[in-house]
Amino acid sequence: MQQRLYTIKDFYFWRITLSLGLASFFIFASMYSVQPLLPVFVKEFGVTVSESSLSLSLTIIGLIAGLIVLGFLSDRNGRTFFIKISLVGSVIPFLLIPLFDSFLLLLVLRLLQGFALAGLPAASLAYLSEEIDRRSVHVATALYISSNALGGMIGRVMTGYITDNFSWETAFYVLAGVGVVVLVAVFLMLPKSRFFQPSNLTFVRDIQAFLYHLKNPGLLVIFGLGIVLQFTFTGIWTYLPFYLQDPPFSLSLKVISYTFFAYGLGVVGSPLAGWLAGTIGLRRVRMAGIIILSAGMFMTLSPYFWLIVVGLCVTCLGFFTAHSLTAASVGEQVTDHKGSAASLYLVSYYIGVALGSSVLGPVWTGLGWKGLVLLVASLPVVYLVFVRIFQYKKSG
Repeated sequence: MQQRLYTIKDFYFWRITLSLGLASFFIFASMYSVQPLLPVFVKEFGVTVSESSLSLSLTIIGLIAGLIVLGFLSDRNGRTFFIKISLVGSVIPFLLIPLFDSFLLLLVLRLLQGFALAGLPAASLAYLSEEIDRRSVHVATALYISSNALGGMIGRVMTGYITDNFSWETAFYVLAGVGVVVLVAVFLMLPKSRFFQPSNLTFVRDIQAFLYHLKNPGLLVIFGLGIVLQFTFTGIWTYLPFYLQDPPFSLSLKVISYTFFAYGLGVVGSPLAGWLAGTIGLRRVRMAGIIILSAGMFMTLSPYFWLIVVGLCVTCLGFFTAHSLTAASVGEQVTDHKGSAASLYLVSYYIGVALGSSVLGPVWTGLGWKGLVLLVASLPVVYLVFVRIFQYKKSG
């Protein structure tokens, strides 16, 4: 009997979705766990704001390198192995970092952790597109990305809360424990690939196929949008703790960490966006998400803390709507080397993370919160206008 792709009605659809959701939850909790701790690192290690932000941006650089390398290997050797080994490599640094009183070593281990983290995103989107029916894959992708949001939210809130009550070292040990539990669950639940077709090309031909994606104008627009979306979103959240700990708010780290619950709107927004895209069209819903994202960021200019929180919720809703549909649209643009195409999108996406976490440091120092928000909130809309003008001139 010929095997068929899983649909939303199949038990294995939900087994795959739950497995990747758990893995995604931990990977993204690990990745962004240091974001609320940046002011703590400044005080404890005596480093600058920009140097402290390297604990996130260097992890992203490691992730980008891992996406390129592991994306190739995933196309050759399968998907599930890299998903599982990613979890193993992500747990170990959380056990080692607290043992040493060295910020340099913390950065090195976070860099290596970033490379390990890449195994999941490098393989998971391609795995979903190969194993799940096209009519159901948008839902699976949206649920996977909503797990990204949930993991990023809980990781930030948990480390901020535990650090404020105990220490950042304790927070890292707790994350390691969560990782072990998730690791066991994924090893037991994740089904083997059934439709994976390994690449038989030479390494040089594989590189050429990889670079071929960069000649696809539709993909280039998607990659550029990935950079812009994450650059703006990361910029807001990276410098938010510094903004809220200073007057007139003067909030504690624990209270600041509660603002990351705004990511809950992302958990809801991603699957909702997937459903709406199937009803009224992907591009329309993505456009609405981008406008909502920018509007939410502008709301954080308010002098009232409650309105800032509302703005952060709106920001998360818009971002995860736009991001989930942008990621889903990659698979529609390519037929071959889907792992490489997905990795290229994620590379662009995480270039945005690295830039948003560190490059905006001088903007924060020189222009403060208002200058930073005005810059990043305008970029997504400006990018869309630029793309539309370019496409109009090209078609004309």
